[in-house]
Amino acid sequence: MHTPIDFTVHPLVIPARLEDEDASDFIQLTEVRNRIYREIAGNDDETLTPAQLLPHYAPNPDEIRVVHVVRVGGEIVGRVGVDVPLEPGSKVAYWLVELLEAVQGRGLGRALYPLVEETARAHGRTVLESWAEHPEASGPTLPSPTGFGEIPRDRAARFYLDLGYTLEQVERKSTLEIEAALPHVATLLDAARTRSTGYRVEQWTLPTPPEHAAGYAWAKSRMSTDVPTAALDIDEETWDVERLARHDARFTDAGQTVLVTVAIHEESGDVVAFNELVSGVDESATTHQMDTLVLKEHRGHKLGQLVKCAGILRWHEIAPHSGRILTFNAEENRPMLDINEEIGFVPRAYIGAWKKTLAS
Repeated sequence: MHTPIDFTVHPLVIPARLEDEDASDFIQLTEVRNRIYREIAGNDDETLTPAQLLPHYAPNPDEIRVVHVVRVGGEIVGRVGVDVPLEPGSKVAYWLVELLEAVQGRGLGRALYPLVEETARAHGRTVLESWAEHPEASGPTLPSPTGFGEIPRDRAARFYLDLGYTLEQVERKSTLEIEAALPHVATLLDAARTRSTGYRVEQWTLPTPPEHAAGYAWAKSRMSTDVPTAALDIDEETWDVERLARHDARFTDAGQTVLVTVAIHEESGDVVAFNELVSGVDESATTHQMDTLVLKEHRGHKLGQLVKCAGILRWHEIAPHSGRILTFNAEENRPMLDINEEIGFVPRAYIGAWKKTLAS
């Protein structure tokens, strides 16, 4: 039996600048977001500043972001977010409901959830997908239908199941302690270079150099087709140099450093593999590894190991005070997990990917 809780919910105002008078809610919500992630993970690995987040909420021709602020007793306690991709013919929306522990267990998430479906329907979407971190816990578990990985049947899992969602995939959240791994990473890089004849490594920090923009944009588009997605609905994305420039600006405008390491196929000149590393809140913060991909037609040449190891070694020169790297991979993506494990990444938590199709 839930104890009733009074709350209010209203759309988040996205300020043009953090110095503007209407930026207060955005700044406070960022602080609450960071507290929620700290409560879940027990660390600050996923902490972001308002300056880092704001460019990702600016008007964007590639997606619509709808965010509502949740208050209890006048204080911000969480958010409801729905992302609507604008790929032609898309029927999917991605969402989250995030709340501080102090207000959980009282039916608030269930009371907020209808706003998710209302928002999705308002944008003509019928497939809802959501991701949640499930820290390891004792007790019953829920296996992934892919046959790889499982999550505890915890409060978050019960929340999705009660709402009619099905678990479609499990992702692994892993970290690497950089300094201790460097000698082994250098050895693995040498081994990868021996196996990857006919390919060369190139690296840059954003913004992307003009000579690589078209090739890198094409490779980014393949993230939506060449990685394991189980039974999730993932739109095939179209990337061109303009979309890539918008992507780059979201990080450079936030003052973040992003290192891109690519493998170039010598014969064609194509970008056929890439790895991205991005700076955290400050010089000592955890580094985030974003996308890593080897195009299907160029697998089997140690290119994943090549770009990951070359990226780590260069990153340590760029950000020597960052102690570790955080990354996420589908549990069934054994080739990439094999590389990560060989490098020294260790599992920290598991992410459930959940899906529901709305009735017409």
